[in-house]
Amino acid sequence: MAKVEAAYRAGKGSKLEINIAFYDSLVEGRANRTLIETVTVPMREGMAWEVPAGHVFRILVPEGPQVGDFNMWNRHDPRERMWASRTRQIQRAHISTHDRIWSTLPFLRPMVTIIDDTLASYGEDEQGGRVHDLLGTRCDPYVNHLLTGEDFDHHCHSNLVRAVLPYGLTEFDVHDVLNVFQCTGLNEDDQYFMKACPAQKGDYLEFFAEIDLLCALSCCPGGDLSVDLWGPEAQDPLSTCHSLEVEIYKLEEKALENWQPPVSPNYQGQHGLQKPVIDWSAEKQKLQSKG
Repeated sequence: MAKVEAAYRAGKGSKLEINIAFYDSLVEGRANRTLIETVTVPMREGMAWEVPAGHVFRILVPEGPQVGDFNMWNRHDPRERMWASRTRQIQRAHISTHDRIWSTLPFLRPMVTIIDDTLASYGEDEQGGRVHDLLGTRCDPYVNHLLTGEDFDHHCHSNLVRAVLPYGLTEFDVHDVLNVFQCTGLNEDDQYFMKACPAQKGDYLEFFAEIDLLCALSCCPGGDLSVDLWGPEAQDPLSTCHSLEVEIYKLEEKALENWQPPVSPNYQGQHGLQKPVIDWSAEKQKLQSKG
């Protein structure tokens, strides 16, 4: 693939820069931490949990290969939620250690920073597959009915809906996901593909919560995705399904001495609702005359 510069690049002092040394200091074994909660996500189900700012949570594989679909909101204002498409642009399409997940407008700030990933060394395989993708979204009963004519209530979309209902959220709050442990890419026809999950028992992806969070995770009914879900070779992948687990940790206070929750950009404009003071046509003519 040709080397082309990314569109979104960090300049000196940019908010896109992160303090790598700080986040590396938070990983297990470098900062004291206390396990305060464990959440089990049964196979083909979804669960939600809260994480206070300044805490760490780990999504892990307790049994065998399994992918999960992850959503996230500001615990105090669900209008602020993870923004998969902007994160793809600012970070990358497949994220790992030191990448962040950004929130929607008008908030636009890091919600989490990834501090550890046991699959970080997977890289890119021979088919172009990578793990932890923001390319695809959750499986859902609407697409399934479109493709098969059948109803199935435990797709990731439905799992996430059930998970957040106790928190006052609805189907309309469920959004595009981070596909945790999922191996994906784009084929030669620029079409999305999925491969068998490379995660094994004990693998994990670990996040530092930059703000107070409500998180939700679906244990995908496709299991490890080694079995086709649609098409002529499709079959029930139940035998490949396992549970997932979430661990939430409180860090020692001294580990966070120099950390502050991120703030949103201080945009003071009115989206052009007032007529601009600049005459764009005149300015363009000036530029052209100089050229």
